[in-house]
Amino acid sequence: MEERRKQPRATVDEVAYIAGDGSSMRCRVVSLSSQGAAIEVPDRTFIRPRFSLMLEKDRIIRACRVVWSSENRIGVEFLD
Repeated sequence: MEERRKQPRATVDEVAYIAGDGSSMRCRVVSLSSQGAAIEVPDRTFIRPRFSLMLEKDRIIRACRVVWSSENRIGVEFLD
């Protein structure tokens, strides 16, 4: 498969939270770059096209847009 990312992602294993529409969901970030992330979610049915992501470690809230999904993983782009 051809790599299409502008910047390579580092493999990580970090607890995070997806928030939107007044609710939140615990998830796990499995790869991360300054421009986006791959995230394992318990159920992608409840994932909106845009949401906020907060890593438990740094507590920085990032606005995200889903760019791909597959089974229990999603790929997101960080928005400005």
